[in-house]
Amino acid sequence: MTSSLRPHGDRNSPSSSDQQTQQARQTPRAQPSRQRDAFFDNAKYLAIVLVGVGHAWGQILDGNRTVETLYRVLYTFHMPAFIVISGYFSRSFDLSPKRVKRLITGVAVPYLVFEVAYTLHRRVSEDPQSDFSLLDPTYLLWFLCALFVWRLTTPIWQTVRWPLPIALGIAALASVTPTVDNDLNMQRVLQFLPCFVLGLVLRPEHFQLVRRRSVRIWSVPVVAAALVIGWWSVPRMETGWFYRNAAVQDTGGSWWSGPVLTLALFGCSVVLTACFFAWVPGRRMWFTALGAGTIYGYLLHGFLVKEGSYTGWFQQSVLDQPLGEIGLTVLGATVITLLCTKPVQRVMRYVVEPRMDWAFERDPGDAARGREKRDKAGSGAHETSTAPAAPNGSGEKVSV
Repeated sequence: MTSSLRPHGDRNSPSSSDQQTQQARQTPRAQPSRQRDAFFDNAKYLAIVLVGVGHAWGQILDGNRTVETLYRVLYTFHMPAFIVISGYFSRSFDLSPKRVKRLITGVAVPYLVFEVAYTLHRRVSEDPQSDFSLLDPTYLLWFLCALFVWRLTTPIWQTVRWPLPIALGIAALASVTPTVDNDLNMQRVLQFLPCFVLGLVLRPEHFQLVRRRSVRIWSVPVVAAALVIGWWSVPRMETGWFYRNAAVQDTGGSWWSGPVLTLALFGCSVVLTACFFAWVPGRRMWFTALGAGTIYGYLLHGFLVKEGSYTGWFQQSVLDQPLGEIGLTVLGATVITLLCTKPVQRVMRYVVEPRMDWAFERDPGDAARGREKRDKAGSGAHETSTAPAAPNGSGEKVSV
């Protein structure tokens, strides 16, 4: 909103020369960078908190049916929600030098750095003989591998006529193909692919639909039903299915159950993700700014979870008690919140979001656009710019 919309009270309208002067002063502000959408920042922050809580719960599942029920419901939608947002913000991705550079510095380089860091951490804390393997993502780094592949294929999904049915077919076939090995965690890449493609085909009006009051009300019984089904499924269904990282043959199931469970889990993920979005606030909250730093919380909190696992901290008897479980939940949410804050971003930006201009050829198009902007700035001091701001969802940042 520009200052021209401010009320003037009882003052007379400014003269023409005053208006030109005012426009000239406003011109530098008329071309700001795009504003962030509070809804999506809120959604990313709340989702990353659920990721931290889920990883904490994953350490105390043995013999705890209540925690495992909550864990299964959470794992049905929290990563699909992240992936849908990632797909939505990848809609404008193409193979231009600018986009490819951002993909390399924002996804590929952090993967390489943190894969080495996680391996070194394991060598120091648990297994000195742990091997380096850039093709076998450690722990949560599978998401960066998947995001790299998904974004590279974005132009394909924006070209074909039925992108979502095709993606679902690929995921169903992957679930019955045990020969798809662990290189780059390709099973997860393929089985979560429909969630990314769904994000690509969504439009702003679709998010407005799920944020209606009626959807918010209906989401309460839907989540309650999901909890009941989750409780029922604990002794009857392998938890591994919620990870989407293996073919059905590896779990000892019948081949036909792979496509059935793939489609069923996708449907449940969409419904629960819609329920999640329905309750995400659309206005600025105290945590909205943290939505810009979720990639930091995601990549860093794994070290703490792994360290607790290596040292046996999660085996403490207090964590078998309800108060211990609640305390662990609060601790997980608090830690990942702190890891998303600005101080952490400033310290870790050089490895999480490196610029690396030295590693790339300069884009001639960028140089030409820079000269054009300078020429306009010099000759159009009294002209108001009408160029539209870049849209949200340009795919410039990692949405996690």
